[in-house]
Amino acid sequence: MTTDLLRDASEKFIKSFGHAHTHAAYAPGRVEVLGNHTDYNEGYVLSAAIDFGTYFLAAPNDTGTCRLVAGNTMEMASFVTGRPLPSPKHTWANYVIGVFAGLHPHGTPATGFDGVLLGNVPLGAGLSSSAALEISAGLALASLYNLHPSRLELARIGQHAEHEYAGVKCGLLDQISSLFGEPDHLVMTDFRTLSVEPVALGDDAAFLMCRTHAKHALVDGEYNARRQHCEEAARFFAGVLPHPVSALRDVSWLEWEKHHASMDPIEAKRAAHPIGENERVLRGREMLARGDLLAFGKLMYASHESSRTYFENSCHELDAVVAAAQKIPQILGARLSGGGFGGSAVALVHPRDAEVATHALQRAYRKAVGESCDIRAIRASAGARVVTLSPVSP
Repeated sequence: MTTDLLRDASEKFIKSFGHAHTHAAYAPGRVEVLGNHTDYNEGYVLSAAIDFGTYFLAAPNDTGTCRLVAGNTMEMASFVTGRPLPSPKHTWANYVIGVFAGLHPHGTPATGFDGVLLGNVPLGAGLSSSAALEISAGLALASLYNLHPSRLELARIGQHAEHEYAGVKCGLLDQISSLFGEPDHLVMTDFRTLSVEPVALGDDAAFLMCRTHAKHALVDGEYNARRQHCEEAARFFAGVLPHPVSALRDVSWLEWEKHHASMDPIEAKRAAHPIGENERVLRGREMLARGDLLAFGKLMYASHESSRTYFENSCHELDAVVAAAQKIPQILGARLSGGGFGGSAVALVHPRDAEVATHALQRAYRKAVGESCDIRAIRASAGARVVTLSPVSP
């Protein structure tokens, strides 16, 4: 499927510019599997690169202008090589413009470039199509200009593009997941040290991504409030615990149980979620090392319940997905994925059960909510890479 996508992108490149591309890269989307709102609390996350992604094809031109084409619409945008400013009209291009600007400290591009982007990551499904675009563009352009940022440097370049060019204050989870993915493995990230390790999931596990179409009401304000509550809670624990506390990652569940009655009730409630999540991620790694997918799935259910009751970042639609999943024998675990307040849930299944589980989940969700949800089977897959496949000839 990705080969067909590359061929399609190659043909669109020739149609747009009259010549073939010389450099290409592919980057996958990602799914967050366990570890919700732990990243900015310096905690742990288990995520995965998935088998949907984005290609970015490029070739140098002899001008000082960079030209971009969105392969799905054939819309073109351009910017001046020496002045990579955000585009108010072509917001999709800003992810690439921001990455191009972020590469400048690693070397000054001598020419402009022509570029085409084309992907199959479902938009708005919580699978991070934006990070797939940033990383594929970063790899392709670094190859074109003979630049050599490390994977973590490239992740930071993608994050900076979202912050300063797209106006989205994201963490590094999406970019790291896209870059460090391995087939049939989860990506475990320590957000204090930014160390990354693969955790074997095995080839007998797949995920269902369930997009509910629930709107993200008041996401920015709610997200900022919860982050502030976590920071206030960390300051409280720093004052009462006998060891250093710089973030909620330093607080155990037993310590929360001992001291939460002395806290502001809301701050105590919010803090319970990332504290519990960090411990669930560490237990989840142990469960996977034993090959115990059933126990891992139970941790996913516990994660969702914590989101629902402590962090209150779920919604009726996401709760309906998880409640339905718990009654379907073929589904081992389920939880909301991403920031919450709407969006998507992820469910763990054996690949052989994916089709049966999908139909059962769709029926149950329609009965509970009155409308359907979009469900896609996804696999943990390889991370981003430069592509050496020969381009289509003009």
